[in-house]
Amino acid sequence: MTSVIEVKHLTKRYRDTVAADDVSFTIEKDTIYGLLGRNGAGKTTVMSILTAQNFATSGDVRVFGEHPYENAKVLRRMCFVRESQKYPDDAKPAHAFQMARLFFENWDQTLADRLIADFQLPMNKTIKKLSRGQLSAVGVIIGLASRAEITFFDEPYLGLDAVARQLFYDRLLEDYAEHPRTIILSSHLIDEVSNLLERVIVIDGGRIIMDEETDAVRGRAATIVGDAAAVDAFVAGREVIHRESLGRVASVTIIGELTGADHARLREEGLDVAPVSLQQLIVRTTQHAAGASADRDVKEGSLS
Repeated sequence: MTSVIEVKHLTKRYRDTVAADDVSFTIEKDTIYGLLGRNGAGKTTVMSILTAQNFATSGDVRVFGEHPYENAKVLRRMCFVRESQKYPDDAKPAHAFQMARLFFENWDQTLADRLIADFQLPMNKTIKKLSRGQLSAVGVIIGLASRAEITFFDEPYLGLDAVARQLFYDRLLEDYAEHPRTIILSSHLIDEVSNLLERVIVIDGGRIIMDEETDAVRGRAATIVGDAAAVDAFVAGREVIHRESLGRVASVTIIGELTGADHARLREEGLDVAPVSLQQLIVRTTQHAAGASADRDVKEGSLS
């Protein structure tokens, strides 16, 4: 695979806040990534630095092998669509699309026209008078019709209803199949986008806690449910990332694929096993990482 983005030891500080903490990763060509994490995890900060809309405190960022800041040759090959995108007060959707057409050399007007019809976007209103969903549609249309070599979607589709979001996912996959490029989706709606993603990068507290192919992530965790004593005996020695109890019944989520012998033992013990969705796994992993970090802080504080 060919890397189009390389990030090494990226750190971004805002006074006392560390938004990105020694982050390193690569982004491969013609792949759909999920950049996932909680609000304030550092996702937007990282994307802003990659697209030269922010500065790193330290570390190195290369896009197409070059530094992106004030590099028109690199920036013209990227499209960054964000929820909070601003437009001039008197701008209409047609104006936004005309500007995008001038900027993005791979712009496809036929696709843009089709998406305008799909999303039933009113072209005669100023953008500031559009509903949140219609404003989201403007961003989605630009992101897809630009056909930029790297496209970042920083949750611009949250204003869309469920039907419109599904339309976005369908059109994205359809056009990606015919015109492969690198797409990076930042989303809280993990279960909705999970089938789109080929690789996931999870950021929490400014640090990367997961960077794996989606297929490898699926099936790597399981939830064991049943008599608490039997569950505890089964999970002993395994990595536990979440536990819930109600009376004598326990539900414990563990990391690691289950073997045939494991499944046989579960049946013998009368324990149930449930798969863990990508969203559940990321939520549980994030909670586990936060708990481990808090424990370290407490220990370090007690030693100081």
